[in-house]
Amino acid sequence: MRDQIGLIAGKVWRTLETKGEVSLPQLPKLLKEKEVAVYQGLGWLACEGKVTYRVEGTRTFVSVVK
Repeated sequence: MRDQIGLIAGKVWRTLETKGEVSLPQLPKLLKEKEVAVYQGLGWLACEGKVTYRVEGTRTFVSVVK
């Protein structure tokens, strides 16, 4: 399971590097992965301090830390 989450985290990272800021609901669709797996990958990246979140109204966006 840990390896799978790590692979998804890599996909999340590459997608955010390419696309820039993305809304949370949009990310699993872009990756064509299950929401739970994408959010686990995001958690991994967040613990490492590699992503940042921005809230605008009721929407949450994520991007890589520059």
